[in-house]
Amino acid sequence: MSGARSGENVVMSAAGKPVPHESAEGHVTGGAPYVEDVPRTEGELHCVFVGAPVAAGRLVRVDVSAALAVDGVACALTADDLPGHNTFGPIMRDEPVLASGEVHYLDQPVVVVAGETRAAAEAGAAAVVVEVDAAEPVLTIDAARKAGRQLGPVREIRSEREDGALDRAFVEAAHTLEGTFTCNGQEQLYLESQACIAYPGEGRQLRLLSSTQNPTETQAVVAEVLGLGMHEVVCECRRMGGGFGGKETQSAIPALMVALVASTTGRPARIVYGKSRDMAVTGKRHAYVARYAAAFDDDGVLEAVTLDFDSNAGAFADLSTSIMERTMLHADNAYVLPNVRITGRIWRTNLPPNTAFRGFGGPQGVVVIETVLQEIAARLGLDALAVRRANLYVDGDPTRNRTPYGQVVRDHVLHAGVDRLAAEAGYAERLAAVGRFNATSPTRLRGLALTCIKFGISFTTKFLNQGNALVNVFTDGTVQVSTGGTEMGQGLNTKVRQLVADRFGIDWRDVQVMATSTEKNHNTSPTAASAGTDLNGSAAVEACDQIRGRMAAYAARLFADADAGRVESAAHVAFASGFVYDVRE
Repeated sequence: MSGARSGENVVMSAAGKPVPHESAEGHVTGGAPYVEDVPRTEGELHCVFVGAPVAAGRLVRVDVSAALAVDGVACALTADDLPGHNTFGPIMRDEPVLASGEVHYLDQPVVVVAGETRAAAEAGAAAVVVEVDAAEPVLTIDAARKAGRQLGPVREIRSEREDGALDRAFVEAAHTLEGTFTCNGQEQLYLESQACIAYPGEGRQLRLLSSTQNPTETQAVVAEVLGLGMHEVVCECRRMGGGFGGKETQSAIPALMVALVASTTGRPARIVYGKSRDMAVTGKRHAYVARYAAAFDDDGVLEAVTLDFDSNAGAFADLSTSIMERTMLHADNAYVLPNVRITGRIWRTNLPPNTAFRGFGGPQGVVVIETVLQEIAARLGLDALAVRRANLYVDGDPTRNRTPYGQVVRDHVLHAGVDRLAAEAGYAERLAAVGRFNATSPTRLRGLALTCIKFGISFTTKFLNQGNALVNVFTDGTVQVSTGGTEMGQGLNTKVRQLVADRFGIDWRDVQVMATSTEKNHNTSPTAASAGTDLNGSAAVEACDQIRGRMAAYAARLFADADAGRVESAAHVAFASGFVYDVRE
């Protein structure tokens, strides 16, 4: 960036323009390193873990002596070797790092083995003896209900136009229906499996390279488990090969295992799950069973609804309570529920602890109310789109613009949007064609639906809605920026790069987004809740504006000195096309 420049005020904006993903060239050439691509250092150990042989039971014996006798095995560590806590958790600290006393799901980590080579580590793991007095596992929601394995309290949202209106509606309404909707889990299937490298530093310090959406939580749990302060642990993430929620909390266990090895041996340690093991031992989208009942009139307009959600948490709490709450907050979707009761129950089973997944419980709520409206249409012989439209929120109508939890739904174009989309997509014509096909097809059926989604971004735990950024401006006019957001392919770093370039009026190529590190950006929220760019991008813009303000004030003094007749004013200083100049020239 240069001094005063005469000529036309050229404005160059990077934000909102199509630019290549900041790692695009590295992705297609193989030059963008992920954790497994980081070159191995001298003395680095390979880590694998020995898991529980059954899904439930009591540990009878764990014997690592034969493993330690295997050539090339450096250590075989159990829960007894942990110097700090053996439990962690983002909400409830109920999950063990390494199983102790009991095992709660198949292949739950019991022993971590480190070897000079991967083959040595795997041979050592094969020599470990884990004996379990097996118990009958509880795997389904129904089985957990019968066993009374509820996790946390029953949650309820209840809203009525007047006292007793919910119960009266089911007695007085022209029509009622009830049913059950079951949806199973879903694998995140990120391309890069869980992976982490731990490097010991001076004293007790540790540096972690982790494929994680949540560097601060990784830092915090490693410190707790190893009896360290957070100031002694740095967690860094350059990029992930996908996350989708599966690396928000579940990246903690691989980080904990290599951190334990590194702190015990004083040597770097690496773990990279194979894809089969990753899919077997990590949590999925929560399976749900939802029971519903609805009261409605001849036009399909809802008068009352009850929705009862049960989720399969797996063995430990993880984020299940927050996920259930978001399910309940999305159970209305885009529709008015004038009298409603929504309940949520969470159940422990002997599966790996289920976790965040794109939508974070919202899809499980949305799909149920959509099912209710579809069934109403079928019951009344009406077009499902007409039933949906009749139940949409109405902007500005105090009787039809408030959610069951009291939020006013405003500034939307639901009706106009639905009508335009239906017209431009030829909905009526396509629906007629589907009907004709189904009437004559002996083996196949076709379907058509047009639905809306109301999805709440950001965290319901409000203090998590924060971000921070560090912006460094160099004397050649180039800029480095780091934020607490993590890049998992969604383009967060690319958008931050554009925002920073825009604030300084420079080319986006002159901005470098640095790896996310708790050393630079501390106490950060996870990159989740569809708010990563909003929060971290806003923090980067705020940092840029502070620097730009100081630069503009200094430039104004220079311009005033160059022309003594002028009044010093930063308002006349512009940043554009790589220059800082006085717009009055």
